[in-house]
Amino acid sequence: MPRHAFGDDALGSGDATEVGEQVRTGEVSPAELIDAAISRLKRVQDQLNIVAHTDFDRARERARSDAASGVFAGLPTLFKDNVWVAGAPMTHGTNALPSAPRDRDGAFTTQYLSTGVIPIGTSQMPPMGWTATTERVAGDVTRNPWNPAHSSGGSSGGSAVAVATGVVPIAHGNDGGGSVRIPASACGLVGLKPSRGRVRPDLCTASMPVDIVSNSVLTRSVRDTAAAFAAFEQHWRPAKLEPIGQVTGPGEDRLRIGVLVDSPFAPPSDADTREAVNTAAELLGGLRHHLDDYTPTVSPHFKDDFIDYYSMMALGSYSDGKRLFGEGFDRTKFDPMTIGLARRARRRLHRAPIYLARMAATARQYERNFGDVDVVLTPVLTHEPPKIGYLAADMDWRVHLDRVSAFAGFTPLHNAAGAPSISVPMTLSHNGLPIGVMLSARRGQERLLLQIAYEIEQARPFASLRDQPHANAHSKGVGSPAPTRTTSG
Repeated sequence: MPRHAFGDDALGSGDATEVGEQVRTGEVSPAELIDAAISRLKRVQDQLNIVAHTDFDRARERARSDAASGVFAGLPTLFKDNVWVAGAPMTHGTNALPSAPRDRDGAFTTQYLSTGVIPIGTSQMPPMGWTATTERVAGDVTRNPWNPAHSSGGSSGGSAVAVATGVVPIAHGNDGGGSVRIPASACGLVGLKPSRGRVRPDLCTASMPVDIVSNSVLTRSVRDTAAAFAAFEQHWRPAKLEPIGQVTGPGEDRLRIGVLVDSPFAPPSDADTREAVNTAAELLGGLRHHLDDYTPTVSPHFKDDFIDYYSMMALGSYSDGKRLFGEGFDRTKFDPMTIGLARRARRRLHRAPIYLARMAATARQYERNFGDVDVVLTPVLTHEPPKIGYLAADMDWRVHLDRVSAFAGFTPLHNAAGAPSISVPMTLSHNGLPIGVMLSARRGQERLLLQIAYEIEQARPFASLRDQPHANAHSKGVGSPAPTRTTSG
């Protein structure tokens, strides 16, 4: 049965934009919102395992003392457990990293906090974020609130579940291979991966030879995502990208949309996924957009090149963890995937110049593929979110890698290309799980994606977890609770 935490409290059932307006008019106070979020989290944490670390006391203090400013002033949120947040641990979902509080905010943390949000903790993620689920070792898993027997997606799964269940109206995520778009699809949310350089990088990604990671948010409405990125630009705007600006609704232009149902890098999409894309295509065609089949030109080496690059990042964490993460780092506590990828990279270090050059070529070819289309419509994933355990953190890493590569066959291309891509809800699978579709464009075209996402939302309002039968958090039937690593407050 589905689970949610929506209730008759200060947070209500509104999206972040609505609740933010209530703060500005004095209808609700930040302190009331923080208390409501904490109460909601406590109702579903044991069932779904949303947070890694809590920070209730500081959140309440900020809510009482902060002068409300910013579009989301006073709204509770969560940071994913892999960015620098002053006073909070950053453990990347693994016991291999020290749990000491960080001494400063990262660049994107500052940018996100400028919107006025108040963090109540950090959200769960899988070890080091390599996979498309949010499962850690020893049964420490984050469950999908639509069907708790299934995965929430990943790696920003904790944040996605928090937003889908109503614990918070907006939460941080980041995307290095689909890690915002995948849990957005799995949990029925909006998830935009922005262009490379659109927002400020965090300390952990700024030194990458190819920065494939983009920070973002997970929301229940297109307008919340649009408002967040407009607010980010008020804090910092990249010089080399056209501004997104305030996007408040659909655009007027009718677009050329290419439709791709099967990934060049993965097995064919399943029936539920094909239905979602076909539903979206029919909807967009009915709105007078021009649709056609789309076959991109892609390197046959791309899948291996991307895995090689992931492996190189894993090797950096494995070999240089003490410098990167501080005293208390213990590589022996890493999961099989991190260790396996690191060893793979060590064997293939001589190939680094080759795959780095080919990834750069992939980015150039990606842009050329848009000669005859404005936007590309695809699935987010090749099949519905799998059952818990299908991508278990303690399974053989080679099996895990094969499975996740087949599952997440569409999303990594945009990370390599540095291009924007957005997941929006579309249908439900035969198991009652959300199936999203993905819209992608040239680098710098977030405004276009937000406009067409608005149009989809207006024509086909997104299903909400709170409207599903038997979705109250007090219902029985959820699997065994999983532990939160650290709590306070």
